[in-house]
Amino acid sequence: MNIEIRAYDRSKDHDELLEIIKSEGEEWKEYFDPKYQEVLEQSITYVAYSEKKLCGYSRSINDHGLYIWVIDLLVDKKYRGNSIGKKLMECLLTNYPNQDVFVMSDVDEYYQKLGYKKEGSIFKVG
Repeated sequence: MNIEIRAYDRSKDHDELLEIIKSEGEEWKEYFDPKYQEVLEQSITYVAYSEKKLCGYSRSINDHGLYIWVIDLLVDKKYRGNSIGKKLMECLLTNYPNQDVFVMSDVDEYYQKLGYKKEGSIFKVG
């Protein structure tokens, strides 16, 4: 499977990205807030395409050059198992070689399968 990964471009990627998010169900409903569309453009957002079909994306934030925090990683259910998520993560390592990359995860098993080391945990304040 040939996968192309590039930076998110709202004019080209917005509608297809929303379709993938919508397919995830109620758990992702807050991602339809107009603020999220703005956040996508202000973040480090990559999209993955297979044969001109958007099949995954990642959204990360740069902590002022100290760390990169992966906030969202999603691959369309039809494309899972093809290392697309891993390729999206590798883009960060390639493009930010001097920064540590951390993931805010709710799917620890996936990242452990990729060989990433768990460091600490996350808590919601309030």
